[in-house]
Amino acid sequence: MAADPLSRVFSALADPTRRDMVARLAVGDATVNELAEPYLVTVQAVSKHLKVLQDAGLVSRSRQAQRRPVHLEAEIFDLMTKWIECYRRQAEERYRRLDDLLRSMPDDVEPTPRPQPRQPRQPLTQPQPLKPPQAGAST
Repeated sequence: MAADPLSRVFSALADPTRRDMVARLAVGDATVNELAEPYLVTVQAVSKHLKVLQDAGLVSRSRQAQRRPVHLEAEIFDLMTKWIECYRRQAEERYRRLDDLLRSMPDDVEPTPRPQPRQPRQPLTQPQPLKPPQAGAST
């Protein structure tokens, strides 16, 4: 798996089941069995998904008496948000410059006419073979 934290987070969230688990954990903590309920997979499969999320720093598990609830670690979303925000600002700046350019252009300019399509070339005709001179014909 990727070494940097951001890559681990995005890799973990690439799976739709894990994204759904994160969405459900955003509402509140849940046990592995509670998380496994809506899926047609085994509890072991859900545990594997949770391990990927835990390795990425998205969830943690604690012990409360007999329960071991899974908790969403919202702080990791700050890392994702900062990364996304950086590129969002860059995109907005490009759009702002494009808007400025479009505003600076005159509105009453006629569009440049499209060039007329070229007429297809006529195929070359094959040269006719020369006829040999006939006997007795004067040149």
